Amino acid sequence: MSTESFPRPIGTRRRFSALLAATALGVYLLLIVGATTSLTNAAASCSTWPGCHAPVDPLNQTELAIAWAHRLTAVVVGLLVATTAVAATLGDVSRRVRATLVVAAVLYVVQIGVGAVTATIGPAAIVPGLHLVLGLVIFSGIVLALAWDLELATGSEDDAIDSPDPIGEDVPAGAARTLPSSRLARARLTAFAYFKMMKPRLMWLLCLVAAAGMALAADPVLDTYTIVATLGGGVLAIGASGTFNHLLERDVDQKMSRTADRPLAVDLIPVRNALAFGLTLTAASLAAFLTINRLAAALGLAAILFYSVVYTLLLKPNTVQNTVIGGFAGALPALIGWAAVTNEIGWPALALAGVIFLWTPAHFYNLALAYGEDYARGGFPMMPVVRGRTVTRKHILYYIAATLVGTIALATITELGALYAATVVLFGGIFLWAAVRLHFEQTEVAAFRSFHASNAFLGAVLVAILVDALAF
Repeated sequence: MSTESFPRPIGTRRRFSALLAATALGVYLLLIVGATTSLTNAAASCSTWPGCHAPVDPLNQTELAIAWAHRLTAVVVGLLVATTAVAATLGDVSRRVRATLVVAAVLYVVQIGVGAVTATIGPAAIVPGLHLVLGLVIFSGIVLALAWDLELATGSEDDAIDSPDPIGEDVPAGAARTLPSSRLARARLTAFAYFKMMKPRLMWLLCLVAAAGMALAADPVLDTYTIVATLGGGVLAIGASGTFNHLLERDVDQKMSRTADRPLAVDLIPVRNALAFGLTLTAASLAAFLTINRLAAALGLAAILFYSVVYTLLLKPNTVQNTVIGGFAGALPALIGWAAVTNEIGWPALALAGVIFLWTPAHFYNLALAYGEDYARGGFPMMPVVRGRTVTRKHILYYIAATLVGTIALATITELGALYAATVVLFGGIFLWAAVRLHFEQTEVAAFRSFHASNAFLGAVLVAILVDALAF
């Protein structure tokens, strides 16, 4: 990777990968700006091409500025696309990477032509949505080329994780815990054990998903009771799901170093008490949701059952696609939040749920890489265990691209504005950068860096949705 296998000033494989990532992000930025231009009808402020001359009575200066930003961004991104295609043509890349980038460059020229016709004649002159579809194809092609190139440059043919030795001499197993003699200390330890079973680390993000769903449905004010009941019911539902997960995986948890100290794995909490606790949380969650409407309650129950039964019992121990299909559980809070406000399921809620669903593999595969040996020890067919680390890193890029496409779909059917656009581009770029670094470094530290970048991306995007939907 240090030899100069590309024309200067690129020179090295790492720089070419950086160029590819920058180009993908540039096309993504153009798509977001284009979606904003379409939603605000800013194109009507600029009826000439290639320049942007406002009509006699422009809509307003903000819309004219958005139209200009779209044109100028298209010029810069066009230069990136052309540079990438030239570098691939002259550099040391695979045939499919070269062909994909050349096709992307040609399609970019076609997209420019479509944009010119649309600007000068009007949207009716071109098939509706063609401009956006071409942009999505170009973006997808560039990310695919990036994933394929990194796979050849940094990957290995057979790097699946072999099942390591059971927990034993080097890693302390989850043995039964000796309770402290003090009653107060025992009470504190037991209370924390019940709290730990509820998986509190998942609560803030999933509650934020539900809050974003409510914000998109707000018109424009949210009722305080609806907020409290929805988020309260969500916390209880997450706690119930986590408790059942601890209960059903208690034997496997003892085999894995990261879970060997869970309350049920060390017999700190009796099984029947954990079952009663989970059922109590489920009942309390449904009671909270039923004070809003039946649809929210049904979706809440579906979330508990899907995570506890479908994911934990059926998917996780039996299929390499467990994380992909399991993303449905994390997407349900978006539908719950929307349903709590509207008593129905709308397209914005489905689009938000789609973003969460696509983000989940890109997020969790990093954790699977970091804890690959542990998952192998537990017998779980995670992607790095079954298909190897190289394929897993490639799929992270695939799902990052799919997630970013999902954020574009959300932008096109809602009225989210500049804050949302800037947030998804900035944090999407950070997430993509961390995933590219993971290919080159291939360490546990790099996997956790990408994992935290994925958390930051989704958290920032959800906050931006809340602010954009409620404040503007």
